[in-house]
Amino acid sequence: MAGVGSDGEGSDSAAEWCAVALDHLVADHPEAALTAARRAITLDHADEWGHRLASLALERLGRDPEAVLEAEQAARLAPGSWQSRLRLGAALRRVPGRFREAAAHIAAARRFAPEEAGPHALTGDLALLRGEHRRAAAAYLSALHRDGAHAGARVNYGLTLLRWDPPRAHHDPAWTIDPRETGRARRALEVWSRQTRLLPAVAVAVSGALVVTGPVPDGPLGLSGLIVIVLLGSLTFRQARRVRIWSVVPVMLGRDRWLGLSVATAAIAFAAYAASLLVPVADPLWAGLAGIVLLNAPALVALRVLSEAWRGRPVRALAQLSMAYGERTARRDLGVTLWVVLARAWSVLVALELAALVTHPAGGLAALAVPYLLVRVRDRGGLAGLGALRADRWLAAAVALTFTAALACAAAATASLVAAFAPGGALPAAAAPGGAGPAGEQAAAWGWRVALGASAAVVVLFVLRAVRAWWRGAPGPWRASLIMAEPAMEGAGPSVTLTAEVRQALTFSRGVVLAYADSLGPRALAVGAVTSISASGELRLIAGEEAWEAAERDPRVAVFATDQLHPRFWIEVRGVALPDPGSDVLRVTPKQVVVGEYPGRHQRR
Repeated sequence: MAGVGSDGEGSDSAAEWCAVALDHLVADHPEAALTAARRAITLDHADEWGHRLASLALERLGRDPEAVLEAEQAARLAPGSWQSRLRLGAALRRVPGRFREAAAHIAAARRFAPEEAGPHALTGDLALLRGEHRRAAAAYLSALHRDGAHAGARVNYGLTLLRWDPPRAHHDPAWTIDPRETGRARRALEVWSRQTRLLPAVAVAVSGALVVTGPVPDGPLGLSGLIVIVLLGSLTFRQARRVRIWSVVPVMLGRDRWLGLSVATAAIAFAAYAASLLVPVADPLWAGLAGIVLLNAPALVALRVLSEAWRGRPVRALAQLSMAYGERTARRDLGVTLWVVLARAWSVLVALELAALVTHPAGGLAALAVPYLLVRVRDRGGLAGLGALRADRWLAAAVALTFTAALACAAAATASLVAAFAPGGALPAAAAPGGAGPAGEQAAAWGWRVALGASAAVVVLFVLRAVRAWWRGAPGPWRASLIMAEPAMEGAGPSVTLTAEVRQALTFSRGVVLAYADSLGPRALAVGAVTSISASGELRLIAGEEAWEAAERDPRVAVFATDQLHPRFWIEVRGVALPDPGSDVLRVTPKQVVVGEYPGRHQRR
């Protein structure tokens, strides 16, 4: 593009303006890209590339409805273009109620160009947004098989290994219901479950405190309980009015397991509190019901923390994220995944410490397995984790404390064994001169203090790191901070253009052959001539019924023609054929153009 600046000045070519728009998109300047793309559209309304670039720029600017319109125009101009279909599918997936349309267009792009990684990666994105991890993983592996450097597919494949839940786990993108409606219903259910657990817990705590401090007649406690019941009924009625889509609430609770569990445990807490009002406070049954009410929320939190720590395959996910560490999303997700791995290691370590204290101190030697496993995680997960540790000092400190706790636990177990065997003479005298038993017991006690203190310090660090992230609005050390990698430049590549020489040869050739595949294998069919060529390069040709049926089964075809002016040369246009019943022609959108020369004596010169 000689004489054309980075802003496109000095050019009157639509293709050059599109190239400028593409450069701006790569540099993440969507406004400048939109200006250049619209300039290209003004110069050539039939160039679908300009509409695709305008759609991508509008999408990055958050103007999704306009992005869909531009993508639809590109698909109308080139219905057989896999890039146009892919761009339209990517734009439609953001529009509520049009998710199935998006899936259909992306499936068409995958059918038109199965050798390309982009359609397979976007297929995985759609499945991942619906929580279909197995289907998403298969699609991402297909994309990586075609392009191992596809960072988005690799990052999102890591999320499938983590069994990641999308931000709107309660909402199926394929629903025609506005996600704002399901979001409103979800908030109402969350508030109700929180209030239903909190008020009875406060009432039970106050009742228990009154019983402990002195005798309290049953009347006031029963009256206060009824007041709480009435208040909860009022709150329930208020939140129920905000849920306008009760027909889909059961499905929502099934999709979002934590929302369903929160609602279920809140109902259990309410039932336990109502039952406690019928039981005397001094009765042991009342204490059991009170325990259900008070421990309901903490038990749910502990269950969620442990469940999320042990869900998925984070080590395999680390390996995938490490291979895409140059991507910003990969770095963020890798840091969160390391916190998940650390939570697993910490829970194992604490379990071993408690087991050793309850059963036999020698069991503390098993804590050495935790540092070994963490080192193995580094080896199997890739060296990128070291960069994540340098980027997150809180994580590095937590890992160091975990190592310290494990080593201190093992040291305490060893000292306990020495203290146990020394007095009985099981060890040689030189091993415990002058009464090594008391010294060993003291060393064991300090070891246990260090081990338990370091383990507790890991929790403190996690809480401080979480509070810091919440205060700054930054990603926190929890699963909710995991994000998908968005398709960066899918469907932004240039269109295949036909040169004037190729157009002339195809138009005047009388030896046009259409090659396609059917159930018996490759076939070739003489079609006489190309009837017309559109401004965008689309071929229109008349073919027999068998070619139409073959195109419906597999639209990938090739058109061969000879150059009438230069008989030694031949032309092959590989593309996608779509039947057009309205004009009774096959419309072939080019994907690749090859010009060759027939062999002969002239090649010896």
